[in-house]
Amino acid sequence: MFDPNLPAANSPNSSAQMRGQLNGLKELIDAIQTIGSATVDGVNTLPPGSPAAVTLSVNSGTLHFTFDLPQGDTGATGSTGADGSAGPQGPEGPAGAQGNDGPPGPEGPQGPMGEISNMDLSNAISGTSSNSNGVATLGLVASSPPTQNEMQAVADKLDELINALRR
Repeated sequence: MFDPNLPAANSPNSSAQMRGQLNGLKELIDAIQTIGSATVDGVNTLPPGSPAAVTLSVNSGTLHFTFDLPQGDTGATGSTGADGSAGPQGPEGPAGAQGNDGPPGPEGPQGPMGEISNMDLSNAISGTSSNSNGVATLGLVASSPPTQNEMQAVADKLDELINALRR
């Protein structure tokens, strides 16, 4: 087993002690996991105001991420948009049986939907996330354990993603 206190200063040389130190270092190096790929296992939504978090694990050479991202605060209610124009009247269905006791005829098909204005469309998508296609992948091969710089790179990429998803 490696002992960082050996050899002691001014001690006589011992091949057995040095061999033990070198073998201990080799055991530590052999225990380091290599990472060949990374995958995102999940993204969980947290309540607004919660701190964002990321969980990392290494399994069979794959770095696994699970992100916990807070939901944004509810925005202000926008103004009510104008009503769309009414669609045209659908054709009349076939007549029912003659007389007072017969059932009515079947209902005619629904007419086409009226046009939707740009304001209606903007109001409809105002509460949804923006497109995140502009956020590049991280492309990071992390060491085990990850270094502070690697974790900062993950945090910076997470901030970039959160900002890209906001409207």
